[in-house]
Amino acid sequence: MDENFQEYGHKLVTWYRQNRRDLPWRRTCDVYAIWVSETMLQQTRVETVIPYYLRFLSAFPGVADLAKASEEQVLKHWQGLGYYRRAKNLHLAAKQVCQEWGGDFPKTRDGWLQLAGVGDYTAGAVLSIAMGQPEPAIDGNVLRVMSRLLCIREPVRNTNVVRRIRKLLEYWLTNDVPSDVTQSIMELGAIVCTPRSPQCLLCPLAEGCRAKREGCAAELPVKVAKAARKKMLVSALWLEHAGQLLIEQRPEEGLLGGMWQLPSLSEERTEDGGSELPSALRLAESLMERLVAGSLLADEISESPQPYLVPVATEKHVFTHLEWEVHVCRPVGLALEKLFGQSQKRMELMIWVPVEDWDKYAWPRVYEKILEKLLSERVNI
Repeated sequence: MDENFQEYGHKLVTWYRQNRRDLPWRRTCDVYAIWVSETMLQQTRVETVIPYYLRFLSAFPGVADLAKASEEQVLKHWQGLGYYRRAKNLHLAAKQVCQEWGGDFPKTRDGWLQLAGVGDYTAGAVLSIAMGQPEPAIDGNVLRVMSRLLCIREPVRNTNVVRRIRKLLEYWLTNDVPSDVTQSIMELGAIVCTPRSPQCLLCPLAEGCRAKREGCAAELPVKVAKAARKKMLVSALWLEHAGQLLIEQRPEEGLLGGMWQLPSLSEERTEDGGSELPSALRLAESLMERLVAGSLLADEISESPQPYLVPVATEKHVFTHLEWEVHVCRPVGLALEKLFGQSQKRMELMIWVPVEDWDKYAWPRVYEKILEKLLSERVNI
């Protein structure tokens, strides 16, 4: 136990009560609402989350409402927030709560950890904030604040480091209001003890902060270097006929599972610099060949004049460990009327939908931006 730091928990709580931001999830003690907020706040900024949180609770005001919704509805209300696995797990966990727990939320950490997508942090956050239990919630924000307070120069994710921080947090939580303790550390990390340029002069813990005293706050926490992001080139086709657009659903498993996109093909890129358009066109040609080969009318279509591709849009998107560069092309001369309406047995994840109904489907943000741009310039499509 870091004996000299036991008193700082109460100092932090006092500061929090006087300085906390007015956030919608702080106006409720509802377990469901706080669970939704904590799920949305993972890897996402507060100002981004607020409108999504309010709309989501309006659409699904309780856990039973969420459990009864379709996955398509849930993903649609999550669209644009990113990290869609969170939404799918939240939906699945709501069903677990209703089917396995009779609609009541678990009362223990072990119980929460049985729910889909709930990890150690989320379990601790909901238990302490919504249920008043002295359970630590340790995320990157908390590790940063505590590593600076204690001036820990070891990698912050090391087991011994996390154990040391957890022990001090447990003391604070046991000796004060758990909800305020957990939220006070989050608040300090969000507005004062920030990743870059920490505002030590405003910190209620500055007097005892070892990192401030040693002048190394900005250098902490110590992290293990991340692997470089994988870069992917994505070629997509705009296939429109008689007011209908061909779209495809991504496989349920994996990145953006179950969401919709334009028919596409991707490959990993290793080269740096230069235009990716020639490679994107080559990929698009391969994709067209697959579409024709998958049609019931492949022979008839193959007799049509050779189509060519017109680039119509490009967009980049950065995920946590992945970068996409998406190029959209429009095939000119492809006999779409022969593809339209066919069952395309080898393309069962593709469907034709009215162009004006595109926003009824859940799209990754990168495709949403592309469609918004293209549909605002329909004269060029």
